Amino acid sequence: MLLENQKTYRRLQINHTRNKEQDHTQLLDKAAADFRYEDCQEEYWNPEEFSLLYGTPLWEQSTPSQKIILNQLYWVAYYSQIISAEIATIYFNQTSAAGLYAQEDFRIICDSLDLESAQERAHINAFKTVANQVEAKLFGKRIFSYPMRGPFSETMVFADTNFFKRKWKELQLKTFGLLSADNTFLACQYFTVRGVRTLNGKLIQHKLSNFYQKHPNPEKAPIPAKISYYHFMDESFHFNSSTIISHDVIHCLKPPTEFEKLVANLGLQGCQKDHYHFSVAINGIFWYDPALYSAIYQILCSPIFDMNDTEAKEMIRRCFTEESEGLHRSYQTHTEARDSYKIYLEKLEYISKTNKEMTIMSSNTIPKYLATQKKALPTSLPSLSYLGSLGNLAVRKS
Repeated sequence: MLLENQKTYRRLQINHTRNKEQDHTQLLDKAAADFRYEDCQEEYWNPEEFSLLYGTPLWEQSTPSQKIILNQLYWVAYYSQIISAEIATIYFNQTSAAGLYAQEDFRIICDSLDLESAQERAHINAFKTVANQVEAKLFGKRIFSYPMRGPFSETMVFADTNFFKRKWKELQLKTFGLLSADNTFLACQYFTVRGVRTLNGKLIQHKLSNFYQKHPNPEKAPIPAKISYYHFMDESFHFNSSTIISHDVIHCLKPPTEFEKLVANLGLQGCQKDHYHFSVAINGIFWYDPALYSAIYQILCSPIFDMNDTEAKEMIRRCFTEESEGLHRSYQTHTEARDSYKIYLEKLEYISKTNKEMTIMSSNTIPKYLATQKKALPTSLPSLSYLGSLGNLAVRKS
């Protein structure tokens, strides 16, 4: 019983109470309602290094106004990925809560998850409001954003995937949802996966939130920077929940069976695969860059950069197949995330050696990244021209 461990119960109680007291939902809703791209289109929304393709040849040759747009597009791309993750979080919060219903004294966890899910919906609304306005204004169509999706879609927006991989991933997610809704250990273990996935977010989002905190006039800071800060504050409590449930509450349960251990480790192995890649385009999101070529091509061919087909393809080649400061920064973030995952998992006895050592994630390197790009680019280039012409047509019509 959870109440028999008063220290753990008290930690849950304090985290839930403070999250309610400091809930940023109303501030996020107001920020989303007040957002007008025209009011902040001439300024940075993040620290400069958190800009799309920062430290690449494109960044080095961009004008000051183009760099501002690249900085804003980082925000749009980054939080478009967070939307996808939070949609899945809302669903698995509820299936995990269902797995705890039959347990004594677990109401405090279920109440916490209800609050967190409501906060996630506010986050999603704020992110989508900004992304939709920005992309409509700049491109007349979506580049990184997308219509609302369900929780069984590929979590990574730009992934190394295909039809069969997507269907297999969908089946895995649905299966885990069913299992965790009727298994207390797996319901709690979901928060191990959630905690690992959130760790990388903490590394980046803390820096993004600092942009607002250090702004010389916070009241006049750009609204997207405020949203970054409000979101980070909410997510800090969510991460605390994940850690308490996965590291402390789990010890209030019976030891896991071999089947439960297997499912738990498969979930973490899936996380490793999701986080195997790192992106030169967007530091801190582990996207598969060949899947990004078309998005970057459309940006380069838009009126923002006004490149022709040849120029855009050459810029993509230089940015994605050559070493750069941006590539090394992204790899450093990948390494920091991997090391933090190891620390997070080291005291959990049921975790396999492959997961504790992050073997899959650790196997990626800068030479492997460059080899992947050099192999993928020649097959991708012919189809890019068509996408670019469609992009320019959409902008002209908007």
